[in-house]
Amino acid sequence: MTDSNRWLLPDGIEEILPPQAWQLEVLHRKLLDLYRSWGYELVIPPFIEYLESLLTGMGSDLDLQTFKITDQLTGRMMGIRADMTPQVARMDAHSLRRKGTTRFCYGGSVLHTRSMNMIASRSPIQVGAELYGCPDLPADIEIISLLLETLNVAGVKDVHLDLGHVNIYRNLVRSANLKAEDEGTLFTLLQSKATVEIDNFIAEKVADQRCANMLGELSGLNGDISVLDRAKKIFEQAPAEVKDALELLTDLARSVNENYPEVSLYFDLSELRGYQYHTGVVYSVYVAGYGQAVAKGGRYDDVGEVFGRARPATGFSADLKALMSLSQFSESVGEAIAAPNVKDSALLETITELRAAGEIVISELSSDSASSIQNLCNRKLVNLNGRWVVSNL
Repeated sequence: MTDSNRWLLPDGIEEILPPQAWQLEVLHRKLLDLYRSWGYELVIPPFIEYLESLLTGMGSDLDLQTFKITDQLTGRMMGIRADMTPQVARMDAHSLRRKGTTRFCYGGSVLHTRSMNMIASRSPIQVGAELYGCPDLPADIEIISLLLETLNVAGVKDVHLDLGHVNIYRNLVRSANLKAEDEGTLFTLLQSKATVEIDNFIAEKVADQRCANMLGELSGLNGDISVLDRAKKIFEQAPAEVKDALELLTDLARSVNENYPEVSLYFDLSELRGYQYHTGVVYSVYVAGYGQAVAKGGRYDDVGEVFGRARPATGFSADLKALMSLSQFSESVGEAIAAPNVKDSALLETITELRAAGEIVISELSSDSASSIQNLCNRKLVNLNGRWVVSNL
């Protein structure tokens, strides 16, 4: 790197300048206030932890996304957080150990080794909420409702909620008695929607024709809510856990339709994002014209087991930067008051009172030009008959 390009930032790493930085922070505060109004307590996980704690229970995807360094004090491997969910699970299971239902929210930077896609940041600002201790549908409904309220506060419109349930695939595969490596192969094929390859693989590996037929139908079960009715007929002979998952999705859809009729629902029963650690419903939020999920969530029961306390858990997270880019939310800028560079105790008292009342007052310095002040302010303090008053610029 030479002197001429020393200012360059790594790919996927960005700085946020005025006025967007302040708008982002105001949105951040509004979302934390929203979570607090629902009874969610704020936690602030550390930016770096020992690797074995940070990656516990979250599968290989998180491992690949985590920057790893050596602790100079102990020689142990440490990781820079790429996701706050395992950290909050540790707090619930080990640091707090409360009984009953607990609700947590958070907001802070995470770091990824690589971008999720062409438009994703490697340094998202992750906001989210998690609910521990309740295994039932009302907890999933609450978390999804809070996610949709998050989008409302951010001013994100034309929301599409994509729903799935990992127990459908998990129990179909179990009944087919597939080997672990074969299960992994089928998982990969389903994610790519490779229909011909899926059919060939199932024909070769699944001896039970009933199971083969059900697995063969899975990749085509995506679309509007009518998909659930089709699935109930196709999976009539499926394990009870598959039928339970379909009923849960039906009840969840009914609740979302009643409370958020403007939200478009889409179902994909072969959606297996986070399959290694999710245990129930999974969902993603999409917005037309944006090439990645705006927010993601799901159920991940027993994620705290490795910390000595298995607990039901459900939650969501979103990238604040992505929300801001899609948002119709705006915070007024330039509504500040310029104060002249003069020594006057009455002026200082007036400035103090205005700031206490929530006004932005910028004191002029000798180096300030008139144009620089006007770019920041729309009013000024003037001395009128011995009193300092606010006047429009």
